[in-house]
Formats: sequence, structure tokens, C-alpha cells
Amino acid sequence: MFEARHSMDAPTTTSADNGTSDGGGGWFTPRKKPATTAPESERDAATASEPAEISPAQRISAPPTSAPPISGPRPSPAVAEASAPHRVPTQRPAPTGRPEPQPSAPAEDASPDAVLIRRTMAEIAPVADKVTSYFYALLFVRHPELRLLFPPAMDTQRDRLLKALLTAAEHIDNTPVLVDYLQNLGRGHRKYGTRPEHYPAVGECLIGALSRYAEGIWDAETEAAWVRTYTTISQVMIDAAAADELRAPAWWHAEVVAHDLRTPDIAVITVRPDQPYPFLAGQYTSVETPWWPRVWRHYSFASAPRSDGLLTFHVKAVPAGWVSNALVHRARPGDVIRLGPPAGSMTVDHTTDSGLLCLGGGTGIAPIKALVEDVAEHGERRPVEVFYGARTDQDLYDIDTMLRLQQSHSWLSVRAIIDQQAHLQLPDAIREYGPWNEYDAYLSGPPGMIRSGVDALRHVGIPSNRIRHDSVEELVAAGS
Repeated sequence: MFEARHSMDAPTTTSADNGTSDGGGGWFTPRKKPATTAPESERDAATASEPAEISPAQRISAPPTSAPPISGPRPSPAVAEASAPHRVPTQRPAPTGRPEPQPSAPAEDASPDAVLIRRTMAEIAPVADKVTSYFYALLFVRHPELRLLFPPAMDTQRDRLLKALLTAAEHIDNTPVLVDYLQNLGRGHRKYGTRPEHYPAVGECLIGALSRYAEGIWDAETEAAWVRTYTTISQVMIDAAAADELRAPAWWHAEVVAHDLRTPDIAVITVRPDQPYPFLAGQYTSVETPWWPRVWRHYSFASAPRSDGLLTFHVKAVPAGWVSNALVHRARPGDVIRLGPPAGSMTVDHTTDSGLLCLGGGTGIAPIKALVEDVAEHGERRPVEVFYGARTDQDLYDIDTMLRLQQSHSWLSVRAIIDQQAHLQLPDAIREYGPWNEYDAYLSGPPGMIRSGVDALRHVGIPSNRIRHDSVEELVAAGS
């Protein structure tokens, strides 16, 4: 049920698989009939054995129409806003980017519920893998019909549950950040087939798992705090999904119209959605192929919105990557994939004239290219500096496109930094140029590049609130 993603991040332009789930199979028949049986090595461990009997936790009923506030008994305007579907705008807002979560409340200022929630998370930290495995086993035994909502292999899904809980615990007293995060989850979960009636079952099994592995500190007060918190969390997600249902489908079918194999393991794929698909340059979406039903992976859009409605992705096949290998090595024009809703806020703020400093590594150049096109389409002449990092010449698979853009726009500068040839690594190259104090920074690529790039940008004086980047945690999980 839970998918962990920070709302400010645009993820996996590394094309690494980081799967989620979806409801139901058989939603179309591909032009070329795929194999649908998962490898034996990927079989589901969660259903291998039935969990031991546990003491029943306090049953969580369906969330009320008006949920209690996340951080305590006082009403929260932000939560009230989230619970009113008619207040959600008819178009997705154009976020300016929130590169890092806002700091959570100091311990001395934490609400009583926040103290208990964080205490629980600290208690289960050493056995987190057992908690999540037990939760899913409990869920599938008590509610076997929900197993169809999840992918064949559950390893990555277990990690996502823990990340979602940690994110909620971290921001439980920061209502705007938490509500934004939960609303994105609620909208995104529509494509999985998640319905309001599923949330009570998830909550009951979650509390059952927590009470079992945090029994040393678990008491009635702790359980009540989790019930209140989960009830509010689920209500925000349900309301966001209901509002989104009024204006957008749960998913889009998209036909592959072009498949350009740039290297043995990198393909540029262009698709035509079956209906209008609104998104912003710098955002991402989730993709499901007919070969692996209920397995979703995230990819950034490689262009700004186009008048013909076509969408382009850069995909790198990674070892054991189900979706990435299918897209690179099996997909052909005429095949049909599914797309989830657009998400992410690594977008350009067109209300300012700040320059853009863009760092793209490998297929991380995809959203950087989209940002350049977005600036060009707005008719702006703000300076844009692109550093295109790669290990080898071959990894600069899209350098010709970037150089053509540079020839067309005097305000654009593109520099290729090749690890095996350069005396300077990408972070060092940033320090050699500049100054960057009048620039907003954008980073997309492998986790190591993002970490070192952020450090370098801070070192040269760019404040954190002007650095937008992919989710490092998500990319680390994707590379496993």
C-alpha cells in the first residue's frame, strides 16, 4: 500500500528498477505476447509461511469524514484543506521545487503522539526487516484478496513500507510537508487499484506487526497514538485520491511509436498516450510493461510537453531489472505500456530570472534536457549551464542533442565531463567555473554523483533551498 517517495524529488533517471505494485492483470493484450511468469528466484517470501497468532490490535475502522489532526488534538488547517476534495485545483500546480524536507520539530517541541510514534520507530529499527515481512504476511493471510494488488516479488515493497513510515514519523509535526507527501501517495496509489476500504485492513495489520516487535514499549497509549495517526494519514490519502479521480484517470495506456537503441543498454523510447497527459518538464512518471504486470518503475520525462502529445524516456537496462530490460530489449513500436500520473517538483520557477546550473549524469541528462527545452519554450534568455557527466565516451549517448540545443540558444552552455579522460571529476569541475551565487541548481543521476554534487554546490555557496535533486534514498534502493 505504501510507496515511499519524497514529494520534492524527481526519481530514477538512472532507469534502475525500484518496483511498486498495481491492481489486477490482464488489462490489455500486447502486440507480441510476453512471458508473464516471474523467475523462481523472485518468488514471494511474504506468503511462504503463515504468521504466528498475535494478540488482536485495536481494530481500525474506516477513516471518518473529518479526520483528527496529524500532530495532536488541535485542528490543523492544512489537514482540513487536504480533506476537502473541492478545494484541490483542477490542474496540478507547477511546484517550484522543494529539494529537501523541512526540518522536523525539535524533540522538546514534539507533540505527544509524535514522541510515541518516533519511540516506536526507534524500537523496531534493529528488526525492521522482520516487522515489514511480518506485516505483509499478516495482511495476506487475513486479507488474501489484497495479494493481487502487489507485485510477484515483495523485497522492494517491504523497503517501501518502512520508508513511508520513517517519512511520516520524521515529519509528523510538520503538517504542510507531511500532507503534501501523503497527497502525492494517495494520488499515485490509484494506479495500484487501492480503494478506501483497503486502508482499515492495512492499518489493523500494521499495528499488529508493530505491537509484536515493539512489545517492550507497547501500551494502550502508544496504540492509541498509532490509531489516531494512521486514521489521519489514510484520510488525507483517500481524499487526495478522490479529488484526483474527478480530473484524471488512474493510469494512461501509451503506445510505443519509436524505439532508438543508442547503446547496447540504453534506449530512447517515445510513446503516444491514449488521452492527454499533463505534466511539467523535470517531472517523472511510473511505467508498467505488459511483460511484468503489477511491477512499476519510475522514469523522468526527457522532453518538455510537446504539441503532438508524445512523451519520451531514456531507459538504461540494469542487471536483473525487469522493467528496464523489457523496455530496452523487448519493447518495439506498436507495443502498449501503462503510465501512472506525473509527479515531482524538480521544475523551473518561471517567476524568477535566476540562472540554471544543471548537473546530469548518465541517463540523468533526460530531465535536464527537458528543463532546457522548457526555458527555451518560455522565451527566456536566462543563462543555463549544463554539466553532462559520464564514465566513458559511450555514456554520452545524448551529447549530440545537447550540442544542437547549445547551437540554437546563445544562453545555453554544455560541458561534457568524462571520468576516464578528465583531470577533474564533475564536482571539481563545478568549482572551477562560476560564480554560481545567482543560479538555481538541478541534479539528476546516480546517487554518488548527487551526493558529491550537492556537497560541491554547497561548498561554492549555493544554499540548500536552491538545490533541486532526485531522491538519493530512492536511487540507492533502485540500484539494488
